[in-house]
Amino acid sequence: MPKTLRLGFIGAGGMTKAHTDAMAGFTDVTFAAFCDVKKARAKAMADSFGAEAFSDPAKMFAAIDLDAVWINLPPFAHGEAEFAALAAQVPFFVEKPINKDVKQAAKIAAAVEKADLITCAGYMNRYRKSADAAKKLLAADPVAYASGGWLGGPPRSGDPQGIWSWWIQKDKSGGQFVEQVTHTIDLARYLMGDAESVSAFAATGFVTGIKKYTMDDALAVSVKFKSGAVANFCASVACEARGGVFLDLYASQHAVCMTGWGHDALIYEAGKKKPKAVSGEAPGGAHIFGVEDRAFLKAVRSGNPAAIRTTYADAVKTLELTVAATVSAEKGGKPVTLKY
Repeated sequence: MPKTLRLGFIGAGGMTKAHTDAMAGFTDVTFAAFCDVKKARAKAMADSFGAEAFSDPAKMFAAIDLDAVWINLPPFAHGEAEFAALAAQVPFFVEKPINKDVKQAAKIAAAVEKADLITCAGYMNRYRKSADAAKKLLAADPVAYASGGWLGGPPRSGDPQGIWSWWIQKDKSGGQFVEQVTHTIDLARYLMGDAESVSAFAATGFVTGIKKYTMDDALAVSVKFKSGAVANFCASVACEARGGVFLDLYASQHAVCMTGWGHDALIYEAGKKKPKAVSGEAPGGAHIFGVEDRAFLKAVRSGNPAAIRTTYADAVKTLELTVAATVSAEKGGKPVTLKY
C-alpha cells in the first residue's frame, strides 16, 4: 500500500464536501478524482484539489488508479457506483442511507462478501464518546426499553443543502424514517442488537403547500429486538414549533439519554441522585466525520476491518428495519418480520 492513498468521490454535493473538509488535515491522502452526474459540479470540486472530474463511475475507475472511494449519493441513486467499485476492486465508504432498495443493497452486500472487499457505512454516531460509554455500560446491563426519533418542521423555501428536491419525495428519499431517522435506528441496533420485527402507523395530510411533497408527515414505529427488548421510534416533519433528536435507553440499573445531533448523553444509575454527563464528541475532540474516515482508511491500509464500526453488510440491517417500518405503515400497521 502506498504511503499516500489516492481517494475518489462519487457525488459532488454537501456530504462529499463534509468528508473532504474532515480529511483536510490528513497528510497521507490525496483527493484524486470526483464524479457526479452533473460533470460541471464534479469539475468545480476537482479543480479545487487539482483532481480529475468524471460523470461516469466506471470511466473514473478505468482512468484513475484509486485506493479507496467515497460514495455520497441520494438514496435513489445507488447501485451503479457500488457495482463499479466492486468491478474495479476498490474499497468503498458509502454514506447513509446506503440505498432505498433493500434487495439491491443485499445483492451489493453479497458481492462485497464474495470479493472480500473493505467497506464502511457512514453512521458516525457509533464513534462518539457517548456511544462508547453506553456500549460498555449496556453490555453488562442490557436495554429492556428504548425510545427515540427525529422531530422537526418541513422544508418550505430555498434549497440550502441542495437536497430538498428529492428529500421531500418518498419514492426518491425513502421517506424521513429511511433517510434521517436511520441514524437513530442504527445507533439503537449498535447498542441493543438486531431487531426481529417492526410495525408502524403513519400520519398524512397535515403538511400542505409544498410542491412534489409525498412524505409521511409523521411515523410511529414499534420494534421488537431479538434480545427481547422493545422500543418505540418516531419521525415527523410536521413539528415546526418544537423538534429535536433523541435516543433514550432504559436498562435495569441504568438509563442513557442522548439528545441533539451530537448525541450528548446523561447517564443515570439507580441509587445515585445526579446523572453523569458524557459528551457526544469524538475521542480527542476530533471531527466526527474525520474519525470514521480515519477508521476506514486504517482498514484500507492494513486490510483489517476491525476499526470499522459499520460495514456495508451491517448497514443493510439498518436499511431493512427503516424500510420495513414504512412498509408496515403502508399496510395499516401490519407487522413485518425482518430477514437480514
